[in-house]
Formats: sequence, C-alpha cells, structure tokens
Amino acid sequence: MANSKKRRKLLVFGIIALVLIALTVVAIVRKREVVIAVQTEKVTRRNVNEIVPANGKIQPVLQVSISPEVSGEIIELPVKEGQQVKKGDLILKIRPEIYIAAVHQAEASYKSALAGQANAEATLRKAEADLKRNAELLRHHLVSESDYDTVKASYDVAKAQLDSAVDQVEVAKASVDSAQESLDKTTIVSPLSGTISKLNSRLGERVLGTVQNVGTDIMTIADLNEMEARVDIGENDVVLIQPGQKARLEVDAFKNRKFTGIVTEIADSSNDSGSQASQSNTSQEATKFQVRIRVQEKEAFRPGMSVTAEIETRFRTNALTVPIACVTSRVPKEKDKKGDKKTGAHNPSPTNSPNTKTNPAPTTTNILVATNAPGASNALAANDDPPAPEETNAASSDKKAKEQKPIECVFVVEGDHVKMVPVKIGISDDNYWEITEGLTDGVEVVSGNYKAINRELEDGKKIRKTLATSEPGKGKGKEE
Repeated sequence: MANSKKRRKLLVFGIIALVLIALTVVAIVRKREVVIAVQTEKVTRRNVNEIVPANGKIQPVLQVSISPEVSGEIIELPVKEGQQVKKGDLILKIRPEIYIAAVHQAEASYKSALAGQANAEATLRKAEADLKRNAELLRHHLVSESDYDTVKASYDVAKAQLDSAVDQVEVAKASVDSAQESLDKTTIVSPLSGTISKLNSRLGERVLGTVQNVGTDIMTIADLNEMEARVDIGENDVVLIQPGQKARLEVDAFKNRKFTGIVTEIADSSNDSGSQASQSNTSQEATKFQVRIRVQEKEAFRPGMSVTAEIETRFRTNALTVPIACVTSRVPKEKDKKGDKKTGAHNPSPTNSPNTKTNPAPTTTNILVATNAPGASNALAANDDPPAPEETNAASSDKKAKEQKPIECVFVVEGDHVKMVPVKIGISDDNYWEITEGLTDGVEVVSGNYKAINRELEDGKKIRKTLATSEPGKGKGKEE
C-alpha cells in the first residue's frame, strides 16, 4: 500500500514537471524573435553623376522645307530623295506659260502708260505756252481776265493729267516687276548644300503657292553633316538643364553604341502636349520642353531616328554613397511609456524626448477593479462626462502620428540587429544615392532585399546576413 501511494506521488510530480517543461518551451518559442534574411553593403565613397533621361528624335541642325511661292504644274523635277545637291542647283520648275503671259500683259500696260505720259507732257507744254502768251496780252489789256482764267485752268488740268500719267507709269512698272518676279519663281534652286531628305511631290503634280495659301510642302533639304537630338524634358527636370552640359546618346538604329552630345538650346515655352483622361473625361497636360543636343560624332544618321539621351546635370566627387535600394521612407512613431521606441520608430519628435512629462496610462487591472467595486456604476457614469487625460493624450498622439510626414532612412547593421537611422540624401545616379547627413564611411547598411527594407525591417529587428545573388536590394540571396 505504501509503495502504491509513493508511486502515485511520483507520477503526479512527473506530470507536473512535464507540464512545466512544456509551458517553458512554449514561452521560449513565443518569445523567440523572427529573424529576417538580408544582404548588406558598406557605405563607401565614389563619384556620383546625376543624369536626366529623355527620349526624342535625331534631326539635322539645318534643314529647309521647300514650298513654291506660285501655283502650277511641276514640269521639271531633276532630283530624287537622298540625292546630294549644292546651293544654286535647279531642284524644281513649274509650268511658266501663264506667268510669261502675265509679264507680256504687264509690259504692254507699261508701254501704254508711257505713251499716256508723253501725251500728257505735250498737252502740258502747249497749255504752258498758251498761258505765257495770254499773260503778256493781259498785261497790255488785249484780252479779258476771263479769257486768261480759262487758259490758266487749262494749264492746271494739263499739269494734273501729267502727274496722273506719271503715277500710272509707276504702277505699270511695278506690275511688270511683279509679273517678272512670279515668272522667276517658277524656277526653284536649292538654298543650301545638303541632301534631299524628303520628297513629297512628283513630276506633273499641281502644287499650291504660298502667296495666299499654306502652300504645298514639296521637299525637305537638310545638311546631314551636322545632326542634333531633339528631346522632350518634363517641367520638373528642365530647370536642371543648362546649355553646355554633356549628354550620352543611344540611337536605336546603332545597337551597342553610345554617342556624346552637348546641350545647345532649351525651349522657352512648353510643347503643351495634352492627353484626354479616359475615365474622368478631364484633360491632363503633360508639360514638356524641347531640348536640343548637338551630336559630336559624324555618323550616317537619318532624320527621324529614335534616340535616348542621358543629360549629365550634376556631379559629385568622392561622395559618401549607399545603394539606391538601401534608402526607404518611414513615418516616425511615438515612444511608449517606458521610453522605448515602438516598432519602426527613429529620430523621435521633441514631444517624445526623455524630459517630456507624460501621464501614466491606467492598467486593465485597475479598470476591472473599478468596475467591480461598490458604486462602480456611478464611477462609470462620471467617466462618461469629461474624457480622461490619458484618452486625450492617446488621441493627440495618434493625430500627430498621422500628420507626420515620411522621412528617408536606412537600416544600419549592429551585430545581429538593425538600427533605423534617418539620413539626408543628395543627388543620385543609376545605382547610388549621395548621403549628405546621417552616415559615416565604412558603416554597414542593409542593401536587400526589397521586401525586407520596405516592409519587414523595423528598428531593433534581428537579422541574418546572406550573400546577394543579384543587384543590391534586388532578388534573394544565400546564407553566409
């Protein structure tokens, strides 16, 4: 009997020990930190070259669109697209017969006006002689004053007719010059040496002149020895562009080749290219400014080729840098009552400094005791009137947290944990940010992966370093 009781006691103690061990294991497992696998890289110094990317087309620096000033049928077109021409070469002739007839008509009118002028001059000479003779007779009282006045009036009329005839001669001469100029414009020569880059008309086609119309765009002549890239830059970036800046160019037609260029011209006004929103039916303006970049290399470029430009706007030598993937944005959070930072908190605001006085929040036990004590209903009723100071502070804290703006930060490696450090960034290139404040050379920072940096990592989180298998901050890695 005694042995049986002893065994029961041992069994009970054994069960209790197993339960305690199990509870201890569960507590340890629950308290175990989640370890996040990351890649790291050290803060280093390097040159940073900030660029502004843009797309556009290759165009000649000098090109001229040829449109006739007179209308008619093309009877000569001795050029073809792609042909080289020199300044003064015949490139187009329009049927001239109608303009030749206009010249002949104008010349006939001119001759008639000259004859009219000669007749008016003869009439004036006769009237002038009559006036002199009658003036002499009037002085000797041989004619009456009325007769003299009649002769004087005839003289004035003859003089006015001569003035009119002279004006008619000038008008007729101008008509001859105009008709001759129109005739001359039926023959068009090249205004510059270059290449026929575009030919829109054919022999026998009727074209419109530009005198009173838009005119027919017959061809385009361009100097292909000097080419430029015409790219569109957004309004936020165009303020960084200045004449003389260097640019790297990639032309789609020339694979795996890069060209250099110099910014020569920046448009003063935007292109105002608008796009209609499909859902809201509102017009959204994409404000772009054209920038011209002179291509330095001589190559067989053709007008209209697509080009991608990278304009070098700012340059830093020996700058403190981290990979672009390292920098993320987080909202600073409040501290708890013990002064420890909450998850993701960094660079606390002045309201959370150690010197700030805060009211301790009531515990759940106090609330339960209050509700179960005699007169608890009265206490609850009293609490319904003014809000507790603790509740007001909590609401104010939540409001401040919502109003705070995200700041740039990086995660600095400290042993097997990370610390969130606010930083100030400068310029960047394709791979690195310039750090102007917050870090020192040689500090180890988290550079990947993207999910860890932007979602999972928080201040004080435990990490496990892995080796990156791709670009910093991208892709997975393998454990060291």
